[in-house]
Amino acid sequence: MQIKVIDPRLNDWGLPAYQTAGAAAVDLFACIDAPLAIVPQSPAVLVPSGIALSFGDFSFAALVLPRSGAGHKRGLVMGNSVGLIDPDYTGQIMISVWNRNGPGTDPLLIEPGERIAQMIFVPVVRPEFQVVAEFSEQTARGAGGFGSTGA
Repeated sequence: MQIKVIDPRLNDWGLPAYQTAGAAAVDLFACIDAPLAIVPQSPAVLVPSGIALSFGDFSFAALVLPRSGAGHKRGLVMGNSVGLIDPDYTGQIMISVWNRNGPGTDPLLIEPGERIAQMIFVPVVRPEFQVVAEFSEQTARGAGGFGSTGA
């Protein structure tokens, strides 16, 4: 996979990297010029990551997720829950951030160079669809939806 550094400050802050031997995702940095206050419950804000990727392989994609500590401890989550980076997208990766804390609480402050999200790579399966009047196989659950299994 090729990475293009769009914001040269990443050369000092660090490129996305796995922080431990067992880490599943790499951290993404807030490539902003000044501290950014995210007001609770206000619309999501796009923050540049300073990088673009060329996957070179359409069999996997990337997901942008909140960092666990930032989401749980601070209330900084993704404005779109999960960001999907398609393997044919080669522009700068943007991070949608949202302050989930309640109205009246203090804004969250994001500092330039702060690690605010993480990106994990996942395989992509693209089945071909076959239109049918009835399914050829049945399951025990069938069309049972929310709560149909008893809980």
